[in-house]
Amino acid sequence: MIAHAQTLDSILQTLKEEVFNPLITLLFAVAFIVFIYGVIQMMANPENSENRKKGKRHLIWGLFGIFVMVGVFGIVQLVINLFY
Repeated sequence: MIAHAQTLDSILQTLKEEVFNPLITLLFAVAFIVFIYGVIQMMANPENSENRKKGKRHLIWGLFGIFVMVGVFGIVQLVINLFY
C-alpha cells in the first residue's frame, strides 16, 4: 500500500513538473503576448477607431487568458497538494 502511494506521488509530481507547468507557462506567455499586442495596437492607432477596437479586443482576450491560466495553475496546485 505504501509503495503504491509513493508511486502515485512520484507520477503526480512528474506530471506536474514535466507536463502541467511547461504547458501552463506556455499558455500564460501566449496570453501575455496577446495582451501586449493589444496595448501596442491601441497606442499605435489613437485616431483609427477600427484598429482601437481590435486592440481593445486583444487586450480583453489577453487578460481573460491570463486570469484563466492563473486559475488553472491554482487548481493544478490544489489537486497536486491534495494527493501529494
